[in-house]
Amino acid sequence: MKCIKIASLMLALMFLVVGYVLAEGDAAKSKPQITCPVMGGKINKEIYTDYEGKRVYFCCKGCIGEFKKDPAKHIKKLEEEGVTLEKVPGAGLENESNSVSDARNSSCRSCGGCGCDSCS
Repeated sequence: MKCIKIASLMLALMFLVVGYVLAEGDAAKSKPQITCPVMGGKINKEIYTDYEGKRVYFCCKGCIGEFKKDPAKHIKKLEEEGVTLEKVPGAGLENESNSVSDARNSSCRSCGGCGCDSCS
């Protein structure tokens, strides 16, 4: 009887250790986005686009247009680097759309607010 209790305790302890190791492995694989998926520069948290419920940050406004040309390519690049993108605040609500939106200046005179000389 004592052997069964010890074996049960050892089995429970083993499951706890395995669970902890697996959880640590998943946490080590995911990391926050710190670089622009287009240019590779440091991100600016004020420059972003929301795509399929995920928020993607960029180093400059000009990268948003490049991202929009092939979002899947840039998302794949981030995922291969182990980056876990933030969810869009309020994502999952009934009226969520999967369209790309961005933080551009909609009153830009010529290019949509990318920061070019004609906009400055």
